[in-house]
Amino acid sequence: MAARIGKTNGLLRRPRGSALHDGDMGAVDDFIVDDESWVLRYMVVDTRNWWPGKHVLVSPRWIASVRWPQSSVVVDLLRETIKAGPEYDPSTLLNRAYETRLHQGLQRAPYWEETVREPRG
Repeated sequence: MAARIGKTNGLLRRPRGSALHDGDMGAVDDFIVDDESWVLRYMVVDTRNWWPGKHVLVSPRWIASVRWPQSSVVVDLLRETIKAGPEYDPSTLLNRAYETRLHQGLQRAPYWEETVREPRG
């Protein structure tokens, strides 16, 4: 179901001055790609700077923007919301039960329940 890509040095941050400003979320440590469709499903985020020893998954769908000069990714999540979701253990395989808990805990619609639009032709 998933394949890991490798380490990165990018940071996850909330936008400065925004009403949802929350500070640094952590470092993007890895990526998880669906091994059948090759769709990027999640970034593995190491939250050591505010939640020591924890890893969480963040879907690319929750990215608000990418700031290339700052090497940061802005996400539409708060720390409290992330803490409400399940911790990710990088040594275990990702499964649908975990993904369901993740999406429910973060109050996000799961990608597998999306309606696929047919291209106009």
